[in-house]
Amino acid sequence: METLEETELCFPQLLNSSCMKPKRPHFQTLLSYILLLSISVLTTFLNLLVIISISHFKQLHTPTNLLLLSLAVSDFLVGPLLLFQIMFIDGCWLLGDLMCSLVHFVASFIFSASVGTMVLISIDRYVAICVPLHYSNQITHKKVKICICLCWIFSIIFENLILKENLQQPGRFKSCVGECVIVINHIAGPATLVFSFIAPITVILVLYMRVFVVAVTQARAMRSHIAAVSLQRSVKGTAKKSELKAARTLGVVIVVFILCLCPYYCVTLTGQDNSINTSSALYTFVTNIYSFHSCLNPMIYAFFYPWFRKSVHFIVTLKILQPDSCETNMS
Repeated sequence: METLEETELCFPQLLNSSCMKPKRPHFQTLLSYILLLSISVLTTFLNLLVIISISHFKQLHTPTNLLLLSLAVSDFLVGPLLLFQIMFIDGCWLLGDLMCSLVHFVASFIFSASVGTMVLISIDRYVAICVPLHYSNQITHKKVKICICLCWIFSIIFENLILKENLQQPGRFKSCVGECVIVINHIAGPATLVFSFIAPITVILVLYMRVFVVAVTQARAMRSHIAAVSLQRSVKGTAKKSELKAARTLGVVIVVFILCLCPYYCVTLTGQDNSINTSSALYTFVTNIYSFHSCLNPMIYAFFYPWFRKSVHFIVTLKILQPDSCETNMS
């Protein structure tokens, strides 16, 4: 009987207060370990390539790429956080109540920063496609940097307010030792739903619908008047095509983001009493789906952006260490 209890309890020495370990097949547990560890390493490595590429090569220091850099930083941080998800495979949280609250807080503000960056990317593409003549005046490096900083600062403040009770008294909502439970009160729950999901997703969809309509209109106009285009107009048309291509690429990023985000919110914000049991298999599953999105972004860049493929080649072959490599033409 003692052997049976040791295999079923998270903390065998705490017979009356320890959580029970869920029974899973050994093959399934091993496969989950390998899969999560692989995604964690791949997410960290690929997003590090994006960060180095945009930071090092001066030609890539554009307002749009600064937003991609912010997104890459948040995606990069998701990689190490996935290592904590590995612990949930066994159904037990072994790092204590304080770490439970801190890990969830860090994950939440990184998530909020990603959502905010997606909104900024949508605004950037809207201005570039719909009002291109004002783009250079309205979207400057300084303005973009300020917006990115405000996005991250607001995310930290917002999630601190949402998780205030959990941070002040870690573990107050758990029912047994080895459980990691986060509770969002009835005011914070709707606030999170509105400001972290409904409002930003609505803004993103409205802006990109407008971008899509304008892009289709411009493409038809360019095809119908292609025979009468002058040399000067051709140069402008080429520039416009590059903006349209960027809008298409970032549109794919946003669609993937929304698809990975919806399951997370369906589970975390429709649970009973606004309680999130981070040790549960369902929460772990939807969290991993959202986290996998952070691994997909660099793959999308590699597929659509020639500059990213070229910069990766420079990094992998160590040409980036050569003098004046930052001045390299990446187009």
